[in-house]
Amino acid sequence: MGQDTPPFTIGIEEEYLLVDQETLALAHAPDSLIEACTKDLAGKVSPEFLQCQIEIGTGVCQTIGEAREDLVHLRRTVARHAADYGLAPIAASCHPFADWKDQHHTDKERYNKLRRDLAGVARRMLICGMHVHVGIPDKEMRINLVNQLKYFLPHLHALSASSPYWQGDDTGMSSYRLTVFDNLPRTGLPPYMKDWAQFASTVDTLIDLELIEDASKIWWDLRPSSKFPTIESRICDVAPRMDVTLTLAALTQCLTRMLWRKSTSGEGWHVVQNFMVGENRWRAQRYGVSEGLIDFGRKSLIPFSQAVDEIIALVAEDAETLDCVAEVIAARDIVAKGTSSDQQRKVYTASMNAGASRKEALQAVVASLVADFGADL
Repeated sequence: MGQDTPPFTIGIEEEYLLVDQETLALAHAPDSLIEACTKDLAGKVSPEFLQCQIEIGTGVCQTIGEAREDLVHLRRTVARHAADYGLAPIAASCHPFADWKDQHHTDKERYNKLRRDLAGVARRMLICGMHVHVGIPDKEMRINLVNQLKYFLPHLHALSASSPYWQGDDTGMSSYRLTVFDNLPRTGLPPYMKDWAQFASTVDTLIDLELIEDASKIWWDLRPSSKFPTIESRICDVAPRMDVTLTLAALTQCLTRMLWRKSTSGEGWHVVQNFMVGENRWRAQRYGVSEGLIDFGRKSLIPFSQAVDEIIALVAEDAETLDCVAEVIAARDIVAKGTSSDQQRKVYTASMNAGASRKEALQAVVASLVADFGADL
């Protein structure tokens, strides 16, 4: 196992939905919109599976500050070009009242094949996510850190929750996106892998059987990236407000460094069975930050605010080194104010109490998501 200090560079990918500025319903992204964005953001923007989606990705960033600058430019550019077509982007993992049956996938061979392979499951994929890459060149260390970092995935997921509504109904979930995504094969928590050879052999078996073309078709919550020398966290809902995105990215970066630091000093982090981490994953999906998670060392439920405080203490040294103390500490603000899912429900309730119809209240939720998209820019 390599002992050289990894760069811990970060890259952030976000998927957005496009809505009509007047009706606030989902809208098809014209080819000319994608072309305009591509001209300004070469290599950092692309169409997504559905025609109402667009995906952006930052460059390789050395710090959260650099990622902030890149993300501001990306969000502003997408919003500016969308406005030319009477559209607006929202960064929420589910549109509050859209019906997946009304959406159409992008006509590209990659997406056509996905539709053929996944059948009806693919049609329901009206969801958006956020991915964070952390640079770890050593392959063995990548596997080691994936095994350990998955312990914290439920914590990250709870903070990110932005998908309480599905087809106009309050699902009772903080993240309904994960409920939809888990219908795909090769999803969920990554299995324990003893080394890179075992991971590569597992992937190669599926490739040799012509079940997948490459490792990009493995959609675990956390995986060694198929394209880059990184580990890639994929569990988070996309965040309406950019500052939340940066907090999630900073926490992912700092937790990775903390686990590397402990591993190289002989401490390591206890690897908990997926069955148990899965229980916290469910609690995060269902409750967001409003209920506690299991502390497996104490064998007890602890309040989410306590879990966040303990994570902040764990990564204090790493946040200082990586120059992202403010973003890490801001996790407390998410707990105090509630997640995006909590905020969306507040908007809906306030609108209903003011005499709005259900449709109008849901439109008010989308309007708030449009406002959130540009709030931190």
